[in-house]
Amino acid sequence: QVQLVESGGGLVQPGGSLRLSCAASESSSSIRARAWYRQAPGKQRELVASITIGGSTNYADSAKGRFTISRDAAKNTVYLQMNNLKPEDTAVYYCNARTVLNSYWGQGTQVTVSS
Repeated sequence: QVQLVESGGGLVQPGGSLRLSCAASESSSSIRARAWYRQAPGKQRELVASITIGGSTNYADSAKGRFTISRDAAKNTVYLQMNNLKPEDTAVYYCNARTVLNSYWGQGTQVTVSS
């Protein structure tokens, strides 16, 4: 059972930056990919960015050029650096970890972009 703990959300003005962190309870040997999703009120959960065990990354079109996903294998932690935030980025952001057989989710962290 992989447990994920997110941190780093909050309130930021448009154009500002935030860095989200997601710490996993297990080492990276059992995890094949890590990802960040988000869910805005009244909308479906959507993929923001992902990174595979090999280091390949993938971004939603809305995140390209503004968000960067990275990882620290020694800390079992994945980060999402978010720059030039927009009001439409407001959502609950969820961390995900995928093993061969299972998919695990964090509890979510609120990101609000507002002046």
